Amino acid sequence: MGRANPELIDRVGRLIADGPGDRSPLIAVVGAQGSGKTTLARAAAERFGAVQISIDDVYLTRAEREAMARDVHPLFVTRGPPGTHDLGLLQQLIDSLSAAGPDDETLIPDFDKRGDDRRPVKDWRAFRGRPSAILIDAWCLAALPQDAAALADPVNALEADQDPDGGWRRAVNGFLGGACADFIARFDAVLFLRAPSFDVVLDWRCQQEADLLGIPPDALPAAERTRLAGFIQYFERITRHMLAGGVKADVVVQLDRNRLPGSMSA
Repeated sequence: MGRANPELIDRVGRLIADGPGDRSPLIAVVGAQGSGKTTLARAAAERFGAVQISIDDVYLTRAEREAMARDVHPLFVTRGPPGTHDLGLLQQLIDSLSAAGPDDETLIPDFDKRGDDRRPVKDWRAFRGRPSAILIDAWCLAALPQDAAALADPVNALEADQDPDGGWRRAVNGFLGGACADFIARFDAVLFLRAPSFDVVLDWRCQQEADLLGIPPDALPAAERTRLAGFIQYFERITRHMLAGGVKADVVVQLDRNRLPGSMSA
């Protein structure tokens, strides 16, 4: 994913400085898959003595998602959309970090995306002391729920074929307007990395995958690109909604296709 843009790191630094002085500011960096939110949060955390936590590392376990698939809708077995994250665990981490003493260690969960399950606690990384800020990178936390009319028609083949009656998207929307909205309301600031369009998300996600495999993006097998094209359909509805204004953010950074920032509104 390369290096985070210095201008964006500085902008996160200003959000930290503008935060409350009596506790660690809680700041979210949100945006579409591949937009660079984790890279930015990590770089800002390193520079300002903060801690970075990705919402990708607090997915529900495989067993918990399989239970949701049985009890709510089969599509909930796939991680990513609202409802598949353990927000209770994330809140416990935030509380522990906020109350930590200089020598206290807080264990940060780690999720094995290849194995599709949370790693054992012994493999979690430790953060020592109380951070200057808590930076959460999370693609959808600040997204606003849609109204019932917007949910009526499918936006892609996944919804048309596997959610024809809209039960899954209504449930996801319920989590977005319920648990996710309650959680993000506690944050001090939200920075939104706005993609130029949904069309770039597949290219960005393929670049991510190529980076993980240690190969050039153009060497990614066609079958893998096809798989990723199917996977991002789980995120498409909410991503398009956020790009169209369905997000509540304190700072909106317009990115180009190369993830370089253009306009920055606050």
